[in-house]
Amino acid sequence: MAADETRDEVALTNLDQPLFDGAEATKRDLVDYLDAVRDRILPVLRGRALSVIRVRPGQPPFMQKNLPKYAPDWVRSVSMWADSSRRQVTYALCDDRRTLLWFANQRAVEFHPALFVGDHPTHLILDLDPPEHDDSFALAVRGAFLVRQALEDSGLAGAVKTSGAKGVHVFVPVAEGTAPDDLAAATRALAARAERVDPALATTAFIREDREGKVFLDSTRAGGATVAAAYSPRIRPGVPVSFPVAWADLDRVTPRDFTLRTAPGLLEGADPWAEHMPAPQRLPADLVEEGHTIPIARVQAMHEGKRRARARRAE
Repeated sequence: MAADETRDEVALTNLDQPLFDGAEATKRDLVDYLDAVRDRILPVLRGRALSVIRVRPGQPPFMQKNLPKYAPDWVRSVSMWADSSRRQVTYALCDDRRTLLWFANQRAVEFHPALFVGDHPTHLILDLDPPEHDDSFALAVRGAFLVRQALEDSGLAGAVKTSGAKGVHVFVPVAEGTAPDDLAAATRALAARAERVDPALATTAFIREDREGKVFLDSTRAGGATVAAAYSPRIRPGVPVSFPVAWADLDRVTPRDFTLRTAPGLLEGADPWAEHMPAPQRLPADLVEEGHTIPIARVQAMHEGKRRARARRAE
């Protein structure tokens, strides 16, 4: 297939095709966006096992973890065990412009890097998922301020970004050497502390039917989980972008403010994700200790689901 254009020795094809239904953008727009923000997005991808969500014409989006066999030999990779699929996976490492452009040409719209570099976790993350509501994002923002309060009460600080959908992500950089089990425990405890600040607004209930229309403080983004990277586009109408926001501005923005078309101009040479991110912090012992007393949400939900199923059958 003849290339429409070549950048950094990467052949780019079918650039004028629509990106996906409702995108109001072409594949060229995706390539141009990722190239324009490469100096921002590459630092948050570099050295991390990468999963991407691709969208082919006429097909539903799909997540790609394994690096395809047809990938160029200059795309770096790392082999890791994936708990979700219970198998060894060869992940790509998106460390440079050429690899980023290759992924763009593969119609990789969303970039979901691992939360580890090598064997070392780098961030504690809470993913705030609001209920379906006319004002979902505003509810997520209110939930984020609860997390910020819980962080301050625990002697910690974090950075915040829009998820690119309806939610918000809070990232807390952790000191090198943090044990993965302690990080997961601290994440559970932080969510519980934020919930206690305003239990009428927020919940840690993993089972959706138990959330009662509240903002879900998802503490499961630890271990092998991923989160959309800062500056990653999302497969949503208008192609919004997960974008860093100062805490002071969080209640003044909407996800629609940050799209594939608007985000490069908003950066103006700055890198707000790097600028807003605090230095790595040691997790307080009491936070870790509290977290180890809290059941793992997915495991607890699995057991509860089985219990409810048995109860229904007994009826």
